[in-house]
Amino acid sequence: MIVIQEKRGNTNSYPVPHKEIDYLLIEWFETNKRILHKVSSGGKELTLKFLNASPAFAEGDVLYEDEGSVIVVAIPTCDCIIITPKDNIELAGACYEIGNRHLPLFYSNDELLVAFEWPLFRWLEVSGFIVARGDRKLMQALKSTVSAEVHLSAEFDISQKNL
Repeated sequence: MIVIQEKRGNTNSYPVPHKEIDYLLIEWFETNKRILHKVSSGGKELTLKFLNASPAFAEGDVLYEDEGSVIVVAIPTCDCIIITPKDNIELAGACYEIGNRHLPLFYSNDELLVAFEWPLFRWLEVSGFIVARGDRKLMQALKSTVSAEVHLSAEFDISQKNL
């Protein structure tokens, strides 16, 4: 078993000439997991331990290298709802509605993407959004600017003022 605790780089900038590429499939919902036990496509057993911070795995991340091979992250496609907003107002409306459901939302090639589920798909259809079902790689999650720490500190400050 190979234990990996840090990424070596990404194939965009990390040279991997003349080596066999062994892919490690990491699903979109596993990309921020700090501990994973996986088997690469070449059959190598791996334990990923990123204990200090979220690893934020991305397509092409190089995790391991030996004399003959390199283990590289691959994110497979998944069944998605594909939303094609007509304008910025519709884009904002779709983001708001999906955000209210606390679902991860992705953006790629002018499309909003969310993992497929029938109730949401039907609701978006009935609400007039242009939606389709298809396979996509969920790789660029939209980030919220609000964090739990901001909410907690704001509540704490308010409670202090009321004393």
